[in-house]
Amino acid sequence: MANIGYFALLLGLLSSAYAAISYIIGVKKDRSDFLESAKGGVLSAALLTTVATACLVYLLMSSDFSIEYVAQYTSTDLPAFYKFSALWAGNDGSLLLWAWLLTVFAAIVVTGKKNSDLLPYAGSVMAGVAVFFLLLLSTNSNPFTKLAYSVPQGNGLNPMLQNPGMVIHPITLYLGYVGFTVPFAFAIAALLTKQTDDRWIKITRKWTVISWFFLSLGNLFGAQWAYVELGWGGYWAWDPVENASLIPWLTGSAFLHSVMVQERKNMLKIWNMLLIIFTFGLTLFGTFLVRSGVVASVHAFGDSSLGLYFLVFTTLAMMASLYLVADRLKMLKQGSEFEGIVSKESSFLLNNLLLVASAFSILWGTIFPIVSEGFTGNKVTVGPPFFNAINAPIGLAFILLMGICPLIAWRKATPKSLLTNFIVPVSAALASAVAFILMGITKPYALLAFTICVFVAASTIQDVIKGVLVRRSMTGEGVMISLGRLLTRNRRRYGGYIIHMGIIMMIVGIAGSNTYNQEFTKTVKPGQSIQVEGYNVSFKGLQQTTRGSNNIVYADINVTNKNGSTSELRPEKVFYPTAEQPSTEPAIWSTWAEDFYVTLAGWEQDQSVTFKFNINPLVKWLWSGGYVLIAGTIFALWPGRGSGVGAKYLGRS
Repeated sequence: MANIGYFALLLGLLSSAYAAISYIIGVKKDRSDFLESAKGGVLSAALLTTVATACLVYLLMSSDFSIEYVAQYTSTDLPAFYKFSALWAGNDGSLLLWAWLLTVFAAIVVTGKKNSDLLPYAGSVMAGVAVFFLLLLSTNSNPFTKLAYSVPQGNGLNPMLQNPGMVIHPITLYLGYVGFTVPFAFAIAALLTKQTDDRWIKITRKWTVISWFFLSLGNLFGAQWAYVELGWGGYWAWDPVENASLIPWLTGSAFLHSVMVQERKNMLKIWNMLLIIFTFGLTLFGTFLVRSGVVASVHAFGDSSLGLYFLVFTTLAMMASLYLVADRLKMLKQGSEFEGIVSKESSFLLNNLLLVASAFSILWGTIFPIVSEGFTGNKVTVGPPFFNAINAPIGLAFILLMGICPLIAWRKATPKSLLTNFIVPVSAALASAVAFILMGITKPYALLAFTICVFVAASTIQDVIKGVLVRRSMTGEGVMISLGRLLTRNRRRYGGYIIHMGIIMMIVGIAGSNTYNQEFTKTVKPGQSIQVEGYNVSFKGLQQTTRGSNNIVYADINVTNKNGSTSELRPEKVFYPTAEQPSTEPAIWSTWAEDFYVTLAGWEQDQSVTFKFNINPLVKWLWSGGYVLIAGTIFALWPGRGSGVGAKYLGRS
């Protein structure tokens, strides 16, 4: 089976290379037979990488320890679910997953019947990227490498990866990373064919949104995994690999907003090209960080030689892309100009600048220790204080713009329209600020964040209400019917509003948990009760049990909150037979007000136990807001009337 898998990889490599070259020949010589043959090469590559992936899955599930990758990441006692997830637990397997997704996406793209003039160029770009990944898999990162000796048992999966969230997190990230190859490929196709209008944007809009959707899911699941699995009481540590997935999400978000200006006003052509090029480059850069070994992270694989290949390929891809942009610069400059400083177009551009500024600050903070060590020999640590200090004000300014944008007209806003549109949201924000102060929320960051969130919510709701009232006056429909039809007939716009409401909820959770979180460490004996900030904690004792082949020590505690509600919590230490150190599994009592987060830190021979308690306000708002964001994205993408960009939206006949 390993031989079949490796042979399929080699054939997939040849098929992708053939497709990339045949597309070029077909375009240059106007040979339809070459173009059709190239399409067959892309489809063959997708089939062959599917075969290779299926072979590796079979080897993992059957615990064939003659294969190095299988022996390294599985064991006979590992549950089937985690054996399957071992496909992307290691370097070689995750690259195979990437190559498989890429070739399948390429196959979907080239089988499209529309846009035949751009397809050969886009197909060639995607096939070229596939060649790089398949070449690595066939040489440096062969997942089918056999061991020179037999082993009776494998090393097993890293205990930190034996969590449902961590199983889903990598694959959603990869779907997002790989998905951005499609709009990048069509952007390059548009540059090569000198078609600098918005057609390539409309072709790839759903690909872009879907990629952004999965990248959002990946970051959300990653934060949840860190919160429930690592036992440190937080969800985002500004780890370099965490940052690597956040940066393309930020630039991808900027791209999704700025393309609306190009679609409607024929502006920002250069900006949009640069955004999608850098977003694609950042997905590769993130992969470089994970595999280079230049950063210390619980997420990193640490293969320095492979990281060099990624760095070279990323650099070459960026240089070639930027050369094309520079060569087509005059053509890209053609379009409309800004007609007013205070306009929706300007707010979109400022929104983009803030997102890119945030992305750049995170990128610089992430690579600065590497740069510093390269030039001085000393690695300077850049920690959360730097990232928080830079990104908190940028983030609040961006959120504020989310509320301002719906209140401003296209082209040029008048003072009268500004006064009419702003009076309700501003009044709501000021009233809420007074209420928050009376409630005791006086820390500047939290007060400002909550007040801005109220402003944005009021602005968004006001815009929806105006739409309902206009529709009612025109059709005579009831309120709920008008609301339903308003939303469903412009799902792109109102799906975006749902996404914005989700982001508001997330900001509430982030602001609350970062400004009012508390941490306590206490040692107790069985039968004792302690008070932790209004919570009564009764420790019954330590218990021991087994789960599969794992030994578990857990603390049995009863918690009563300020309202008299009770909850049984069991923080754990899980001892895996394949790991030297136990895994910490916290117990969390989550309410809309706050999370009571308990970690079993250790115990002594006299049966005394040390607990770490974290009180994290409003964390539930963060997770709930994330899923509202996901729901809004699905609503905007749902096929049918209202999901596309029509002539009315474009402002064209």
